[in-house]
Amino acid sequence: MKTDLSPRAKTALYGVLSVLCIPFVFPTWWMVTSSFKPVGDIFAFPPALVPTSPRLEAYRSVFDLQPFVQQYWNSLYIAVAVTIGTLAVSTMAGYAFARIRFRGANVLFVVILTGLLIPSEVTIVPLFQLFLKLGLTDTHWPLIVVPVLGAPSVLATFIMRQFFVTLPRDLEEAARVDGLGHPGTFWRVALPLARPALGAVAIFTFLHSWNLYLEPVVFLSTPEKFTLPQALTQYVDAYGGPMWNVQLAAASLTTLPVLAVFVFAQRQFVEGLATTGLKG
Repeated sequence: MKTDLSPRAKTALYGVLSVLCIPFVFPTWWMVTSSFKPVGDIFAFPPALVPTSPRLEAYRSVFDLQPFVQQYWNSLYIAVAVTIGTLAVSTMAGYAFARIRFRGANVLFVVILTGLLIPSEVTIVPLFQLFLKLGLTDTHWPLIVVPVLGAPSVLATFIMRQFFVTLPRDLEEAARVDGLGHPGTFWRVALPLARPALGAVAIFTFLHSWNLYLEPVVFLSTPEKFTLPQALTQYVDAYGGPMWNVQLAAASLTTLPVLAVFVFAQRQFVEGLATTGLKG
């Protein structure tokens, strides 16, 4: 039974939530504000919450020292390609495991789920040898193919399978009466109803690809082909020390697509996780 809180209780609740948000909000606030400070003011104690004399030199250096626009585009199109590929693979595989009965389906599903237990660091060397023999090192193909067929796609397949299991079978039976087979039922009935789960899968897949660091470091060596996480480590001075204000400025610019994706799709993300049960 739903009960309305009194104004005093709401004020107290919002106050507690505001205090609890500080450990999560403060690092981001410090990153953004410090990108406008001189290097000497970044680690001042106590830290200044607002820069006294904001400067834009760090943001200019971001584009002067690295091909940042190209690197931004690299991360963006790779993340979009990985997201689309993962959605295509996981939706079809998840629907097949949820609705198509074949011998060994449960065993095969468990075998696929074991891919989540294998750290990416274990497979990075054989994958590098494979792509080296294929002549695909220092290209973006490993950064697209490996996530689409790797652990992120396995987790997405699990989420989609659990979502399709919870769908009422009456909808699909009505589609079969109309003459639709499994492909038609999947495309016209199941997939349109799976938008919340698709939103959740799209968000965490995009974030995973956007923040990928190990694979770009291993596979890429040309600065023009770097992705943003790898590019952030290249802002160093003549002695190899980090240029803190420039790195913070680049990191602030890097977070913009992530914030945009989550702000516009947070409802689908929460709804997708809430409606994806553990049935089956």
